[in-house]
Amino acid sequence: MAAKRIARLNERTADTAPPGSSATQMRTHMCGELREGDVGKRVRLCGWVATRREHGEHLAFVDLRDHSGVTQCVVGGSVEARSEWVLQVEGTVRRRPAGNENPELPTGDVELADCNVEVLARAEPPPFAVDDRVESDESVRLRYRYVDLRRPRMQGNLRLRSRVLTALREAMLRQGFCEVETPLLWTPTPEGAREFAVPARLHRGEFYVLPQSPQIAKQLLMVGGVDRYFQMARCLRDEDLRADRQFEFTQLDVEASFVSASDVREAVTEAVVEATEAAVGERPGEVKSISWQEAMDRYGVDKPDMRFEMELVDLGEVFAGTEVRAMAAQCVKGLRVPAGAQLSRNRVDALAERAKQLGAKGLASFKVAGTRSGGEPVLESALEKFLSATERAGLVSATGAVPGDLILVVADSWRTACEVLGQLRLELGRPPVGTGGRRLCWVTDFPLFEGLDDEGVPIAAHHPFTMPHREDLDLLDSDPLAVRSEAYDLVLNGWELGSGSIRIHREDIQRKVFDVLGISPEDAEARFGFLLGALRYGAPPHGGFAVGVDRLVALLAGEENIREVIAFPKTQSGTDPLTGAPKPLSAQSLRELGLRVEAR
Repeated sequence: MAAKRIARLNERTADTAPPGSSATQMRTHMCGELREGDVGKRVRLCGWVATRREHGEHLAFVDLRDHSGVTQCVVGGSVEARSEWVLQVEGTVRRRPAGNENPELPTGDVELADCNVEVLARAEPPPFAVDDRVESDESVRLRYRYVDLRRPRMQGNLRLRSRVLTALREAMLRQGFCEVETPLLWTPTPEGAREFAVPARLHRGEFYVLPQSPQIAKQLLMVGGVDRYFQMARCLRDEDLRADRQFEFTQLDVEASFVSASDVREAVTEAVVEATEAAVGERPGEVKSISWQEAMDRYGVDKPDMRFEMELVDLGEVFAGTEVRAMAAQCVKGLRVPAGAQLSRNRVDALAERAKQLGAKGLASFKVAGTRSGGEPVLESALEKFLSATERAGLVSATGAVPGDLILVVADSWRTACEVLGQLRLELGRPPVGTGGRRLCWVTDFPLFEGLDDEGVPIAAHHPFTMPHREDLDLLDSDPLAVRSEAYDLVLNGWELGSGSIRIHREDIQRKVFDVLGISPEDAEARFGFLLGALRYGAPPHGGFAVGVDRLVALLAGEENIREVIAFPKTQSGTDPLTGAPKPLSAQSLRELGLRVEAR
């Protein structure tokens, strides 16, 4: 039937096919392509009915839509077509009558006239309007994702994603990287998150896991002499979902031999900058680099949002030897909130409560009301009367506050003071996603270990294959929490785009790190024997990185949730409303896999 229909169409349009086109084409142009330069051409369009308007019995207007845009088609007589029906329309391009132009459409100066319409597929009324101006419940959108994807916003996001992926790939190839695919059926790796297990039918009772990342595989590629590797890797982690996290995600995975940390950062920076330009038409500004210590001191987080100032200030000297008990602590940090004196009492109280929820003992607040005749600042605070004149002046001077500002102070351990004020800084000053420009920065020199577990054993901050700073190697025995790593993160507008590091390429150092982590030689051999064995066969110094593509695309698209830039995402509960996954397996499948499901 389809072949006969196409043959009839070819016969009907053979004499009027545009020059240079094939009469067998179902369409000669996209719906968003036609301009004044096309006036007089006989064209064929295919797409979905966006709207249909009938003017009496002798005239109808059909707005035909595809991913490129919309064209108005003028049909003589009535037309049998409803919203989201799929049509092929053949007609002649003409200028719209004077006064009927639509400046909101790129095709708004022209229309298609003398139209022949063929219905290619009928459609039930859609469950929601295929229009960006209408907000629909997300669960409904995901249940009918094939309809949701027709919306201009989603089409734009997917095509932006495609441009980003293309630019990333081209940048890596241009820099001499070789694209290599690594296995999806892999062995368990210690990277923090739970893994998805895959039962091995041919080896009953044994399992593969889906890789959290190709970390060990790409290190083995370096041992194998690949030298510069990359891939658009699919990674899977069984962890709680949120706005910037899905079970399955895509990353630009990179590894290179005989490189320093700065070499890796330069290669990744070039790829991300070019991808940004390909996506939005402009390159981001200067890509700065700061240490982890500096990021925590100035911004209170290890993924600083540099689109706005409001930096944390060290008030240790101001309150050195203070008699105010609330200010006597290991660390005293302050945050100036411009024009914050306008905040209501309830809002300031809520900030104090929020600080306690984040782990602080308390939050001191000072509204700068003005200055006295002698230049002494006037502060409004429950603690104001307990401060000396020197402390009041020092507080205002150190923070740079002016009348009308609010100063927030946390006195606690260094880590707590930084993290609490860092979070309050974001909540009070962070611009919305998609505004405030794009600020990329590298954060370097992370601690090798992030703390101790309940048994006093250090916990790896990244993964156990990260090279310690060479000048800190002696501290592995005496003070492991003071050891810095050759690890680095790339941050865009306060979102971590990814992490990387120089890897351990010497077996003796790798075994030493395993020992500090409480991994016995026997356990290390059982879990990582293949990696340790590879290190014995001449491993080059190497390092790498992984860029979270979903997060990068979401930020470039101005989206707050990566689900908006993934074609078929899961909900926050980990389900797929479209397919109904996850679903139980049949009894026969469970038997074949040697599995039994226990009742809850």
